[in-house]
Amino acid sequence: MVSSGNRTSSDEKAVSVSSANLEIEPPTGNGKLHLVARGDQQPQFDDSRERIVGFDASLMGARATLSNAEEKKLLRRIDWHLLPLLAVMYMVKTIDFTNVANARVMDKGTPQNILIELALSSDAYNFVTTAYYIPYILAETPSNLLVKYYKPSVWQARIMVSWGIVLACHAAVTNAGGLYAVRALLGLFEAGLWPGILLQMCYWYRPDELAPRIVWVTILGNFSAVVSGVLAFAFNGVNARGLSGWKWLVLTEGVFTVVLGIFVYFFLPDFPDDASWMTPREKAFVQARLPSNSPRDGEKNFDWREFMTTLKDKKLWLFLLCWAFYTIGTTGLNFYQPTVIANLGFTTIAKAQLLNIPPAIFACVLTILFGIVADTGRIPQPSIPLFFMVVILGCYVVEYTYPSTGAVYAATVIAGGFAAAWYTMMWPWRVQTTEGATGSAFAIAFANSYGQIGGAVGAQLFNSRFAPRYSTSFGIAMGFIGMAIVMNLVTWYVTRQVDIDTRTIKRARITALKNNLAVLDDVDIHAGEKERC
Repeated sequence: MVSSGNRTSSDEKAVSVSSANLEIEPPTGNGKLHLVARGDQQPQFDDSRERIVGFDASLMGARATLSNAEEKKLLRRIDWHLLPLLAVMYMVKTIDFTNVANARVMDKGTPQNILIELALSSDAYNFVTTAYYIPYILAETPSNLLVKYYKPSVWQARIMVSWGIVLACHAAVTNAGGLYAVRALLGLFEAGLWPGILLQMCYWYRPDELAPRIVWVTILGNFSAVVSGVLAFAFNGVNARGLSGWKWLVLTEGVFTVVLGIFVYFFLPDFPDDASWMTPREKAFVQARLPSNSPRDGEKNFDWREFMTTLKDKKLWLFLLCWAFYTIGTTGLNFYQPTVIANLGFTTIAKAQLLNIPPAIFACVLTILFGIVADTGRIPQPSIPLFFMVVILGCYVVEYTYPSTGAVYAATVIAGGFAAAWYTMMWPWRVQTTEGATGSAFAIAFANSYGQIGGAVGAQLFNSRFAPRYSTSFGIAMGFIGMAIVMNLVTWYVTRQVDIDTRTIKRARITALKNNLAVLDDVDIHAGEKERC
C-alpha cells in the first residue's frame, strides 16, 4: 500500500485508494480517487480494468515527481516570475484606458478643458468610447490566436509599445476628428493584452488555482483608478510648452507604457518549456499537473478543428451574453463615474477626482476577500459574480430613486467596487470550461472582446439630457443587469458539473498534499454532456 511519506518504486503500480480513507469525495462517475505517493519516479497505473477520470498518462506521467514541499516552493517561484510583471502590465492598461474619463473633468470651465479645447459637446464626447471599442472588439480575438505563435513576451511587448506610441500621440490632437482617430488606434493596438495575460496563466496554473492569481494580477488594475485620479489631480491646471494638463497626462502615460513594453520583451517568461530558471524535472511537473483540457506548449500554434469545435460550443455564446449584458449595464457607470460624482455637488475638480478613490479601494478589498473564498473550493464559483450583480442592482435602485446626495455617492462607491470585482470572479469560471491551446485562446478572447460590446453601447446610456441625476440611465442599466443575472443562472446550470468537479478535485488535492500524495483523477469538462447524451 502507498502511505504518506513513502515513495513508489520504478516498477510499482499506482494504488487505487478509496476516497473515504482521506475523507474526500470522488469526482463525477467514479467511486474512488487514485492516489500515488510523491517521489522521484513517474508513477504507472494499469488502467486496463478501470478508467481514471480525467487522467491522461501521456500528459500527466510526471504528476507525482515532486514532493509537497517542492511543489509549494516551485509555485512560489512561478508566482514571483509571472505575477508582479503581469500585474503592472494590467494596471498600466487600465490607467491608459480610464484617463479619457478623468480628462473630461480636468480644468473644467477653462480653455484647457478637453471639451472646450477640441470644441466637443458632452454627447459628442460619448463617441470617444465607441471609437475605442469597435476596433478593440474586432482585433482582440485574432490577437489572442497569435500569442502562442509569437510567444507572450514578444507579442505583449508589441502591444504595449504600439499603444504607448499612440497614447503619446494624443498630445498632438487639435480637433474632435483627431481624438476619435487616436482613440480608435488605441483600441486597435491595445486589443489582446488582457486575454493574452489570462491565456498565458492557463499554461502555468490549474483552473482551480487561477482565482487568487487573477486577484493578485487585477488588484493593481483596480487600484489604477486611484493612480489615475491622483495623476489627473496632479496635472489639473498644468499648462506648459503649449500643452494643457490632459495632454501632459496622456503623454506621460504613453512614454511610461513604451518603456514598460521594452522591459516586458526582455523579462516576461513565456511557457514552462522555455523557462531557464526551472530544471527539466520541474518543467515536466508543471505541465503534468495541469488537467487535460489546459493548453500546452507542445500543441499546434493553430488547430482549425479545435477552433470550429469551440465556435459551435454553446458555452461560448452563453458566456458572451453574460459579458454583453453586464458590460452594457456597468460600463457607462465606470466611464462616467468622475462626471457623476462631480455633478453630485462636489464643486472642486480636485475633490471630485479624490472621491473616485474610495470605489477603487473598495474593489481591491472585495477582490482579495472573495479571491480567498473562491480558493477554498467550498463556494460555487458562479455564485460569486451572481451575488455581485444582485448588489449592483440594489445600488442602481438607490441611484434611480435618488433619496439624497450622500446615499447616491455611497451607492456609487459600492456599485463601482462590485462592478470592477465582477470580472475577477468571472474569469476563473470561464477558464474552467475552455479546452486546448487554440480553443482556450479563442474562447477567452471571444468573451472579452465581443462581450465588451457594452463598452461601445453602455456609455451612450449616460447622455447629457439625463444629467445631472441620470435616473433614466440607471433605470435602463438596471434592465441590462437583470438580463445578465438571468444569463448567469442559465450558464451556471449548463456548466454546473464542471464547477462541482473542479471544486471537488481541488479539495481532494489539498487533502492529498497534506499527506504528500498526488491525485491522478482530474476534471473531465465533458462529463455533464456525456451524462445527458
